[in-house]
Amino acid sequence: MISQLYMGNEKQVLLEQIAADILNDNICPDLAREATNLVMGCGNVDAEIVFIGEAPGKNEDLSGLPFVGAAGKFLTEMLAEINMKRDDVYITNIVKYRPPNNRDPSISEKEAFWPFLARQLMVIQPKIVVTLGRHSMECFLSDCKISDIHGRPHRIKFGKVSLTIVPLYHPAAALYNGGLRTTLIEDFKKLPKLVNYINLEEKEKYGSEETGKNSG
Repeated sequence: MISQLYMGNEKQVLLEQIAADILNDNICPDLAREATNLVMGCGNVDAEIVFIGEAPGKNEDLSGLPFVGAAGKFLTEMLAEINMKRDDVYITNIVKYRPPNNRDPSISEKEAFWPFLARQLMVIQPKIVVTLGRHSMECFLSDCKISDIHGRPHRIKFGKVSLTIVPLYHPAAALYNGGLRTTLIEDFKKLPKLVNYINLEEKEKYGSEETGKNSG
């Protein structure tokens, strides 16, 4: 739960400012030079769930939108399985430019973009952050193996507040591995229950705080 609250229109302005800051600060100039577009993210700025991948691919670089290729189509299909659309969630990546030849993002590239990803999360204020793949997971849970913890929520300190992280396999990996595909779909189906649990937990917490104030 992020303590600072923003309204929808204000969130959009703040997210646009983050993109402008990446450009003005010339983040990862070698990547920027080769890229067609800065791929910031898309979806609902008031989303309860934020999905974070590793970096844009070819289709994402050309369109300026995250997860629009084969992996993105699979992500859309899994969202439909839990009665959600892409417009209900927010989707982004750690690194906002496409690495050449779709190589893995380097440690230095992930570190360079981390402050901007953190700002995105502070603005959107999601209930849960779903990391897609090892690279995304390691930004939040650096000492873990995705094979050991996939699908399990982890509450971490995020600045002065806590954030619930759910590591999942990357849809691209699951496309070519039947076992991973089944695992990812099953893990995905847990997300609505987790959001409901967090909402209930917050309602009970803040409701009891209000009761305490009123009785005083």
